[in-house]
Amino acid sequence: MDNEWITGSDGKNLKFKRETLLNYGMNRWGLNKAHSVGSTSELIRNCAPTKYDEWEEYYFTNATQKKKDGIKVTREYISGLGQTLHIKLSEVVQSELDSITEEECCDYAYNLVLNRTYEGYKSEIETIYGQLESAVAKKIEPAPDKWDRKYGVDFFIKIKEKYIGIQIKPIASGQALNQYQWIEMHKKSHEKFEAEFGGKVFFVYSVKAGTGKKKIYNTEVIAEILTEIKRLS
Repeated sequence: MDNEWITGSDGKNLKFKRETLLNYGMNRWGLNKAHSVGSTSELIRNCAPTKYDEWEEYYFTNATQKKKDGIKVTREYISGLGQTLHIKLSEVVQSELDSITEEECCDYAYNLVLNRTYEGYKSEIETIYGQLESAVAKKIEPAPDKWDRKYGVDFFIKIKEKYIGIQIKPIASGQALNQYQWIEMHKKSHEKFEAEFGGKVFFVYSVKAGTGKKKIYNTEVIAEILTEIKRLS
């Protein structure tokens, strides 16, 4: 093929100039889902092709829509999906684009960069907070704002009249963690907290697990907190 919208090809794997937009449309309207084109991942595993032509022949011989009364998928049907995609992009998306204002774009950029980052951070902290509370079997409470500013403490555990401080730090998955850096940065403020409230301050690091949920990275801290709880009890 030598069409202006194709930027290059590797065998049959063509690259399209406006692929981001085309992919958006296919996904938004489910044109590439199993109910529309059959279970492609299952089909290709069953086929186990060594050449593209084997896969193409197998697909059009066996593919049917994965839904009740699903029809057989043909080359003409795939072309029809492309026609549907064009209508959706040229009419629906174009209409939406025409209605977007500069103010809306500015609001979205601000919300994406600040608001959603903040909400994601809060959600992450709450997830780790819940895991930790369950692990130590003690109520963990949010620290007053002045504790955060003065001592670098996000949460606390009250043991009689003394307090243990908790600071939660998110880290990127696979990122090298320099715990010493954080400890040194907050050393003086955490020493002040311990002198005033009797309990140590512990760093709890969170990382994204394979499921996408957050988990405690330095799980050994749980035993350290339990030891401190026992000491103060």
